[in-house]
Amino acid sequence: MRITRHTLVGAAGLAAVAVALSACSATPSEEAVGDDGVTIDEAHSVGAMEDFEAGVTFKATEPVNFSLMYRDHPNYPVKDDWSVFQHLEEDHNVTFSRTDIPMADYDQKKSLLIGSGEATDIISSTYAGTETQFVSGGAILPVSDYFDYMPNFQQKIEDWGLEEDLQNRRQEDGKIYHLPGLREVPDVQYSVVIREDLWEKAGITEDPATWDEYLEQLEQVKEANPELDYAMSDRWTDATPLGSLLSVMAPNYDTAAGWGYANTWYDEEAGEYVFTGTSDEYRELVADAAALVEAGVLDPEITQSDDQAVQKFISGKSAAISGNTQVIAEYRQKFADSGQGDVPIRLISIPGGPAGDNLPSGRFTSGILISSEAAEKPYFKALLQFVDWLYYSDEGLEFAQWGVEGETFTREADGTRKLMDDIAWSSINAGAPKLLNADYGYSNGVFLLANGSSEELVLSMMTDEIAEWTAQQLEKKEQLPTAPAPLLNEIELEQTSLLQTQLTDAVHAATASFITGQRSVEDDWDAYVTELEGLGSTQLVDTINAALERTQSEG
Repeated sequence: MRITRHTLVGAAGLAAVAVALSACSATPSEEAVGDDGVTIDEAHSVGAMEDFEAGVTFKATEPVNFSLMYRDHPNYPVKDDWSVFQHLEEDHNVTFSRTDIPMADYDQKKSLLIGSGEATDIISSTYAGTETQFVSGGAILPVSDYFDYMPNFQQKIEDWGLEEDLQNRRQEDGKIYHLPGLREVPDVQYSVVIREDLWEKAGITEDPATWDEYLEQLEQVKEANPELDYAMSDRWTDATPLGSLLSVMAPNYDTAAGWGYANTWYDEEAGEYVFTGTSDEYRELVADAAALVEAGVLDPEITQSDDQAVQKFISGKSAAISGNTQVIAEYRQKFADSGQGDVPIRLISIPGGPAGDNLPSGRFTSGILISSEAAEKPYFKALLQFVDWLYYSDEGLEFAQWGVEGETFTREADGTRKLMDDIAWSSINAGAPKLLNADYGYSNGVFLLANGSSEELVLSMMTDEIAEWTAQQLEKKEQLPTAPAPLLNEIELEQTSLLQTQLTDAVHAATASFITGQRSVEDDWDAYVTELEGLGSTQLVDTINAALERTQSEG
């Protein structure tokens, strides 16, 4: 029987803390009705609909204004006259008092505002785990107390089989504070983009079935195209060495690496967590990545900037680069701008590995937090209804993604949506004068929760090429199961938090050294394991497993 392991993602996976929240005590707006339920009284129901339920369009019964912490993306800087704001006001009676924060400063300033008691009602673009530091202070709403007021959310959780994932988001006090984006199917976007003409010149017409075959293909491509410096030179490496590539490879080795690296990984067969960066599976992954460099087919500059990597690809110095379903359009445009015309490139099907064809566990994405002070606002019930409609109803998700029928898109007789000809999004209508996000405010991460949505809606925003590629990946790959969540108490959380960063940094640094050949996987691995033990890897895993055992015994 194959051992299946899956990850507890860094600080996000440690989203548990032993505190009794001051925000959970009864207030004038609450009357306890059960372990997780509270009733919102009339004084805090201004603007709320009496007949709100799943599938019903939310429209406040009178104008309401919610405060919103807004992550301002440089690619689509916020505009007060965006269509999304106009329609929320005209059609739903909702306006915002925004606190606009540049994306580069968002996480830091968000933390400062929450910590200082200046949080807005809605705190957008937030990943699970980041709320943990604020739970003990009572700044964040235990939103699970109010799930009864969120019928669309509850319906999606049930219909899409996400109950186990949701339970794993509970803190040690049994409550949930983070509202995640929900996906009907796994998120699959990243793979490797290749120059198809150079692959064909090497006589290769099929995608590699495994990462071992990928190495073989790179060697053939390099031999058939001697003008290449390297068959592959990778991007998205400056923050985490080979961050995208290792992240894509890792599930097929039953481990986590690159962007998706976490220090702890759950061993299904053993029923406990192991330290990821020193496991046999992680070692095998690192050894295979190192083999690419050793064979001379992967550029050893694995911490280069994106601009450097992309330029090598466009100029013909490399034939492969990491990519995703969005940036392939960027590559094509750069080839065209360079005067080379329509250079044939495509995403390859994600190769399998020793553990099979897998995708990472989990179908939750970034979400929102709600300030505990929102429960004291007259419009509190209306706010919950609005959030439930916008982020979790079919109608709200379509609105956030596509905009308004007749203005930004049309609907064909078969129900297919079509963007207006003068509006572009990703690869759709490329070159059109207007952009769906920058000029209208739709397909915006603040309102769309990192594309958390139905399979149909996600595929609808793709070109036929990308939709077909995505469907193929979902059909052939199996998602790893969700790991059980150990609920750490406040002391354990503090202890592990002190270890997490130094261990992660040490693993990434050593991984880069192994891949580039500065250290030998065969000769130096044992010394590396000893180094990690000295930094607390054993202590971290022991603490996590003790918390897991306690959680399971109490459950």
